[in-house]
Amino acid sequence: MRVWSRFVSALGRLCGFRRLPWHRLTDRLAGSLDDLVRALFQDAPSGLLIIDRSGLIVRANAALARMVRRPTGIAPGSRVELLFPAADRAEIWREIALHLAGKAGSREFVTRLAVAEGTAEVPVDVSVQVLHEAEGQLGGLVLWFTDTSRQHQLERQLAHAQKLQAVGQLAGGIAHDFNNLLTAMIGAADLIQARGADATTLDDVRQIRASAERGAALVRQLLAFGRQQRLQPRVVAINEALGDLSSMLVRLLGCKVRLVMELETPGRMVRVDPTQLDQVLVNLAVNARDAMPNGGQLSLRSGHITLFRPLTRGHETIPPGRYAMIEVEDTGCGISPQVLPRIFEPFFTTHRERGGSGLGLATAHGIIRQSEGFIAVESEVGKGTCFRIYLPRHDASGRIGVPWPPERPVVAPAVAPPGRNAVRGRRSALVVEDEPAVGRIAERALIAQGWEVHLAESADAVLANLDQLARPDVLVSDVVMPGMDGPALARRLRERWPGLPAILVSGYVEEAIRRRLEAENMAFLPKPYTLASLLAAASSAVAESGT
Repeated sequence: MRVWSRFVSALGRLCGFRRLPWHRLTDRLAGSLDDLVRALFQDAPSGLLIIDRSGLIVRANAALARMVRRPTGIAPGSRVELLFPAADRAEIWREIALHLAGKAGSREFVTRLAVAEGTAEVPVDVSVQVLHEAEGQLGGLVLWFTDTSRQHQLERQLAHAQKLQAVGQLAGGIAHDFNNLLTAMIGAADLIQARGADATTLDDVRQIRASAERGAALVRQLLAFGRQQRLQPRVVAINEALGDLSSMLVRLLGCKVRLVMELETPGRMVRVDPTQLDQVLVNLAVNARDAMPNGGQLSLRSGHITLFRPLTRGHETIPPGRYAMIEVEDTGCGISPQVLPRIFEPFFTTHRERGGSGLGLATAHGIIRQSEGFIAVESEVGKGTCFRIYLPRHDASGRIGVPWPPERPVVAPAVAPPGRNAVRGRRSALVVEDEPAVGRIAERALIAQGWEVHLAESADAVLANLDQLARPDVLVSDVVMPGMDGPALARRLRERWPGLPAILVSGYVEEAIRRRLEAENMAFLPKPYTLASLLAAASSAVAESGT
């Protein structure tokens, strides 16, 4: 009985019954040898294959047949290497032949199984067990196949997430300094245009300004892909948003492409930044138009779906929840299987010769993910492509389909006593900027509009001369500076001058920091800003404070 117990336990471990208690196993196997074979071989959850000394298949179980998509089973008598892709067969046979020859080979190896339809391959881990005959001679092998598709998928998802994180960190790293340069360029161009010049000079200045704005748009795209741009979400009716956008899409698609709207009734609500959602849909529509150079149809649909279990699409897994769906489907040329996994990568484009930057779909992906949504794609060459956007649904009670960040608290602006400069009728600003060119531009713009300006290069410089400073009407400070940062400076100054209006500017700060600034009643102005936007923000801050 002890030998039998050891045999059954070993056979159970080999076939995958690692956690099945002995008494349950014996109850299940009791009855006949056929029951034993069926339970431990034919019905095993892992793929099992028995081959003889010459490498011919003796028997394969149902799990292995499912792996290679052969519903009728794997026929005995065929060569074992035919289960593997043609390119791997010679190497796999050398590995198996070592065991059949009784030589020491690897007990485990990693390979792929060839699927019957030839459209895919299944990654597997293979364990080898030698079978001996009664007289001790080698009789064949048992190969145990473990499907590692899920593991590979998780590895790809992790690699994709790490790539997103790396690009986001890169974008955040360059955004602050790059936007400082662009702010100075745009501000200087505005000042030259305000002073006036000859027509040729003004034309050159406009070109400089347009190039700077293109650079700013590029940085915004990078931040969007890295999910680090500033969003202004609100509750949006999907059908209304699609209807409002349809007229612009008709003009964008041209006369060769027909736009078809299929909107579900009643429509669903989501909480997104409507401007950014429009950008996503426009990017998808432009891609669809380019895929239909001879004309076709673009279908825009709305719908909903409730997921009770995770849904894997591409590199991402959509968690259970209630979602509103938007589909953008074209009848174009489709995307090849080789290109499809890479379409959301930044700077990847198949239209480089036509000026493609490779950021359109990457930006769309970043915007949707930052909105707590998901975007998936299906495509078939010669038939078309369908993008599906999944956004958490928002109902009338304010509940959403999946967890959402809570609403930011509304903080009433503090009313401060009028400063000394307000009594004189002239507004004053304390400008703190560690980038000299940006500081000078801001100072000159405010002075030109009648402001009195005190310019400092750091928070430490302000605090060192605090006793000599009159209360300003507004603080305009960079967020990221050497030493004390802008938010900390604003808090220190409010200890001296309660309710001091503060405008924090930066080329890049994280979303959590922006929310904290708003909660503390500090306005945020992203760089690069125009001089007009700076003046408007300063005037608005002073007006709201009542100074």
